[in-house]
Amino acid sequence: MSGLTRPKVVAIIPARYASTRLPAKPLADIAGKPMVQHVYERAARAKLVDEVIIATDDERIVAAVKPYGSRVVMTPAALQTGSDRIAHVARTLPDADIIVNVQGDEPLLAPEMVDEAVRPLVENSEIVAGTLVRQMDDAADLTNPGIVKVVLDRAGFALYFSRSPIPFGRDIPRAEWAEKHRYYKHIGLYVFRRAFLLTFAALPQTMLEQAEKLEQLRILEHGYRIKATVTTYDSIPVDTQADLEKVRETFRKHA
Repeated sequence: MSGLTRPKVVAIIPARYASTRLPAKPLADIAGKPMVQHVYERAARAKLVDEVIIATDDERIVAAVKPYGSRVVMTPAALQTGSDRIAHVARTLPDADIIVNVQGDEPLLAPEMVDEAVRPLVENSEIVAGTLVRQMDDAADLTNPGIVKVVLDRAGFALYFSRSPIPFGRDIPRAEWAEKHRYYKHIGLYVFRRAFLLTFAALPQTMLEQAEKLEQLRILEHGYRIKATVTTYDSIPVDTQADLEKVRETFRKHA
């Protein structure tokens, strides 16, 4: 698709200073740079992304990334979720067609992952939201509530997301589930048409969303579809100090 006709794609990285499990997480030092800066640089290398913006609620994050030339937008501290934060910024970007929500705690994100998630919306104007999934390698991950599982329909759209193992292997010993079924884990990278993102942000929270604590279920419960692209890439989201040390070790190995 030529550059004249391709929709404009803007990646927004929500970076909230406060974090219950890992305070000041976006500023955690990794190989001499704040974590959110690594995310910014990787997102900027995606071929289908035209612009990258960090959306934050704290001047300390602004001060930390400014020396690296990142574009930063301040958002109200009262915003509750990352989706609210990117929607707040998207409202100021009327020329953007597609918005990518890149999690600020994914410093190992491969630029190719962003392109994989964006491409279905570039190629099919009827798709309003997209994300990534990866086939699970470790059977132990099935029972880890911190790893979100997803089941897909035959066209590759998400049917449901859960912290529980899905599908449930009836009449199959649990130890054999991973051998008998294909399980996918969800990778928290979201792509929205700008118009749909603003619609999504205005939708009321739903029962399943509140039960599982998964925002994407609000989209499904309100009758919209999410296109899931299967990727072979993987990443390590940083939720805890242990995650942070794993990521630091990965950077040391590849320095």
